[in-house]
Amino acid sequence: MDILRRSQPINTLIADPSVDPDLKRTLNKIITIRSFASNELKLPNNRSYTKYADLERPYAVWNVVAAPEFSFKLKKWCFIQAGCVSYRGFFSLTKAENYANKLRAEGYDVHVSGIPAYSTLGWFVDPVLNTFIESELELARLIFHELAHQVVYVPGDTVFNESFATLVEQEGVKRWLAHNGTTNEYAEYRARRKRQTIFNTLVRNHRMRLEMLFDADISEIEKRTGKARIFDDLREEFALLKTSRAEFRRYDRWFSQPINNARLANVSVYTQLIPAFEALLFQQNGDMASFFSVVKEIGKLSKEERSAFLKITMHERRQTNFAGVFESYSQ
Repeated sequence: MDILRRSQPINTLIADPSVDPDLKRTLNKIITIRSFASNELKLPNNRSYTKYADLERPYAVWNVVAAPEFSFKLKKWCFIQAGCVSYRGFFSLTKAENYANKLRAEGYDVHVSGIPAYSTLGWFVDPVLNTFIESELELARLIFHELAHQVVYVPGDTVFNESFATLVEQEGVKRWLAHNGTTNEYAEYRARRKRQTIFNTLVRNHRMRLEMLFDADISEIEKRTGKARIFDDLREEFALLKTSRAEFRRYDRWFSQPINNARLANVSVYTQLIPAFEALLFQQNGDMASFFSVVKEIGKLSKEERSAFLKITMHERRQTNFAGVFESYSQ
């Protein structure tokens, strides 16, 4: 309610002579991005992101994520309408940390992270927030991502929802930058995505080692020792990567915090099913409206049926890519 109270129509702020000129330029850019989202990406054409709110804090919410000491199965919290999700959000960092400490006392691996935006799934008029207006790219990325949640949201399936919204975000940014002719920015965005993929792969490889360790028929003391060793290996491998490629120093902040199961599990939540959604968009020849229709139908399946369908889709896409690479190599 406080966020809604702070929200003001963007057009009103632009017309106000007392508003900072830099903010006005950003607000004008938001209008263009918002129009592009509906007209070109077929995202909802409603009042979301037609208002602006300054929350006077660095993040919209702080999310608490928790996993058992010897598992990557994230703890879930269940709510009306939203269903069960693998995080719990707080509007106060202090309250988030207090709750996290309670979970730590229960033996959970816990991670608290600041989140710049979230979606109310169309129940309220979501405003643009001061927490994500640092750059045009960040603005576009988050608006596309959060509007995607209004298109498809399956209660109780965080990985499905976030992977879908992230794919829409990535495709939206690609088209937005191409539309504006900013080829240099697009090249930089692609480079950033490539770095993120390498980082995700690095984390996933060590997570697989940990899963094998947790499944092994050994004592908890041996698992605890092995877990610490694998975390050390992850840090060492990152240090080597950073030595050869200085651009990965931007992940120093991630490695400066304690590594635990909750942090590793959280890395894959937003990206795990992206290849499947890429394949679905490819099958629809890049038509966003058709793509959304297909995803909505998949969302109606049971979780088991949905998972099986997406696995087949990913496999078929990989086979197609392999055939294309092989054909090019043969030629």
